[in-house]
Amino acid sequence: MKVDEYVEAVVLGVNLADKKISLSLKQAIGDPWEEVVRKYPVGSIVEKPVTSLANFGAFVEVENGIEGMIHIGDITREKRLQHPKEALTVGQTVKAQVTEVDNERRRLRLSIKALEPTSADVFISENEVGAVISGRVVKMRGERAEVELGEGVHAMCRLAGSGSGEAGAKGSGAADLSSLSAMLAAKWKSGGPSMDPNALREGQVRRFKIVSMDAQSKRIEVELEK
Repeated sequence: MKVDEYVEAVVLGVNLADKKISLSLKQAIGDPWEEVVRKYPVGSIVEKPVTSLANFGAFVEVENGIEGMIHIGDITREKRLQHPKEALTVGQTVKAQVTEVDNERRRLRLSIKALEPTSADVFISENEVGAVISGRVVKMRGERAEVELGEGVHAMCRLAGSGSGEAGAKGSGAADLSSLSAMLAAKWKSGGPSMDPNALREGQVRRFKIVSMDAQSKRIEVELEK
């Protein structure tokens, strides 16, 4: 503030006897945190310089006097960092997503990693529904199998006979058939005499057809290629 500079202030009181007026510059400016909360809700993107580094993360000045903290685990997906300085430097401008608004500490929780594409994102962008790909069965889950399509990319496969489409319209007979299929599947998995050579088993590498992909939820569904 300089002499003869015009400023805005809030009148707090008037003392007629002393001919004095009490003013407040702070109240005229308002609480900067309220503006930050309005301007940067969860999910919004900030692009600001790094102001300092600590063992547990990095700090970014989002607005004057208001910091955003990037935990060391939210800096990158590429590797596990021992210290933020392995990936960031003070003064470096970073782009991050707001993941939490901490009203108690008056601080934003930020994540650079949240903006990096995952393995599932890359897979979904490079493949189409209907494509046939190879996958490894990693786990059997009742009427579904979890299939690994690549590093960090998993899909769910509904086992044949477990659907409720046309069979569901046939009443109790369909339920009995479903129960029978589940029983046979259990026998096949245990290696019993009724084992079907085409049945899925953990550890198998098979060919699957992509049935659906949801980029937002990163959910992928496949079916065994016929």
